[in-house]
Amino acid sequence: MADGGTTDRGDKYGAESITWDLTDLYRSPDDPAIEADLDRADSLAGDLSKRYRGEQERLAAGDMADLLEAYESIIDLSGRVGTYSYLLWSTNSEDPARGALLQRATERSSRLHQRLLFVELQWAALPEDRAQMLLDAEELAHYRHWLEVTRLYKPYLLSEAEERILSEKGVTGRGAWVRFFGEVHGSFRYDWEGERIPQASMLNKLYDRHRSVRRKAAASFTAGLRDMLRTNTYIFNTLLADKASSDRLRSYPGWISARNLENQVDDCTVQALVEAVTSRYDIVARYYGLKRRLLGLDELLDYDRYAPLPAGVSRHPWDEARESVLSAYHHLHPRAESIARRFFDERWIDAAVAPGKRGGAYSHGAVPSVHPYIFLNYEGTSRDMMTLAHEMGHGIHQMLSREQGVLQADTPLTTAETASVFGEMLLFQDLLTREDDPQARLAMLAGKIEDSFATVFRQIAMNRFEDAIHGERRSRGELTSERFSDLWMDTQRAMFGESVTLTEDYRHWWSYIPHFIGTPGYVYAYAFGELLVLALFDRYREMGDAFSPLYLDLLSAGGSRWPHELVEPFGVDLRDPGFWSRGLELLDDLVGQAEELAGT
Repeated sequence: MADGGTTDRGDKYGAESITWDLTDLYRSPDDPAIEADLDRADSLAGDLSKRYRGEQERLAAGDMADLLEAYESIIDLSGRVGTYSYLLWSTNSEDPARGALLQRATERSSRLHQRLLFVELQWAALPEDRAQMLLDAEELAHYRHWLEVTRLYKPYLLSEAEERILSEKGVTGRGAWVRFFGEVHGSFRYDWEGERIPQASMLNKLYDRHRSVRRKAAASFTAGLRDMLRTNTYIFNTLLADKASSDRLRSYPGWISARNLENQVDDCTVQALVEAVTSRYDIVARYYGLKRRLLGLDELLDYDRYAPLPAGVSRHPWDEARESVLSAYHHLHPRAESIARRFFDERWIDAAVAPGKRGGAYSHGAVPSVHPYIFLNYEGTSRDMMTLAHEMGHGIHQMLSREQGVLQADTPLTTAETASVFGEMLLFQDLLTREDDPQARLAMLAGKIEDSFATVFRQIAMNRFEDAIHGERRSRGELTSERFSDLWMDTQRAMFGESVTLTEDYRHWWSYIPHFIGTPGYVYAYAFGELLVLALFDRYREMGDAFSPLYLDLLSAGGSRWPHELVEPFGVDLRDPGFWSRGLELLDDLVGQAEELAGT
């Protein structure tokens, strides 16, 4: 692979004007409707408490349904403010006014949550026979799954007074540290050729075709992480201790138990997933050995992992990405394309790279009374186009599941990634069928393999890092920056083996990953979702047109059914320990296809 050259710095790809319109929520940060809605939510919560507090054991099923309907409407109303303040802050975390609005919304939400705690606590505390009678009632059929899941938390709930204190202190405790982490990384600028650029732009340079650019980008990124290392180490230690304290107070058996419960899977299922993936790290080594040879390198370094193959260097203007994503979803089902088109036409997407904008991408489900919003940092790379397809999958899922109401619209994280990863597969297959050049097909296949590896193997390696740091924080106390880095390198080297040389600079790259901070334990859900999607995509190709209606039904169900029930119509059994191994064999097959195209 040729070295040298410069990046496409300064080029524009048509997303500079792609900003979202938040007026479906509120007209501006000064909109008086914001305060009015917060006050109304408080008033409705007071009325709900007066009417139903202490009454659940005596409520008829119809009255219980009325309670939950009123409860949902309050959460939806408050959620509008929370959504608006977070979306506004995400696009400029440096603006003090936006930060202040986010904090005000967070504090008011916490107080509202405290007033409504009695709904879940009293339901969880009902005697089993009484609870079962209500669960069997036709009037509560719509809420049945939420009611079942809520009772799972019974062993881990505290008294209402204790729960109120934890909620109140969480705003200035864990919540404040999560926000601080986001603002630190959102405002930081990395040195690049005489400029100071944001994280998203710097990380995109690791996908550059020129090795010298990747090397320089990795060095500059590392230098920035070193500048923030003391701050990040303290934030990590504080939040690790906070979680240990919460888990101890609630008597969770392990650091991951609360996440597994929220994901509606048991600890054994997650452990089976982890063991299956770590047992096939050989697939990773095999692929990166192939990539080193294709790039013509004697040694593949960490900053070479995402280097495009020679035929895979391309940029995609926003309009091209838009039409490609719409085409991919049209092939799935016209309704999916119709929903996706609304995101573009009605300005539900913010894709421009801008000062103060946080890095990464997400689709925010907002609340059922509004609609989702998609957040991107689009710079025209193939990866950016795949990210658009990924987040659009989330958006379509969130749009379809709104009919379940605020309590059951969201899915557990294990199935939340299904629609997004499926969307990536749709776009990949659509683009692949249009490409005749074998070298270009190889480059596309390599990109897809690397995305899948990042979703399966890298996320499980990060899960192993999380497991290590949570365990050490609980058994030994605070970790030094060096200890974090040692554990990071140990778990990363286990995945790559001898196929990738990890430089000393890479030691600090644990410190920018937001999932460790905002949603501890989250990362394995990506692997869960990817392997599930591989199985579903196989069924898609087998079933043809019969697949799409079933798939849209799955998305429309949201979180109203157990994950294993959602995929049963496709002949997929999530409770089968062999399920994970079959998914990993499909990844192995992709590497085999790449080897065949490469003639090795």
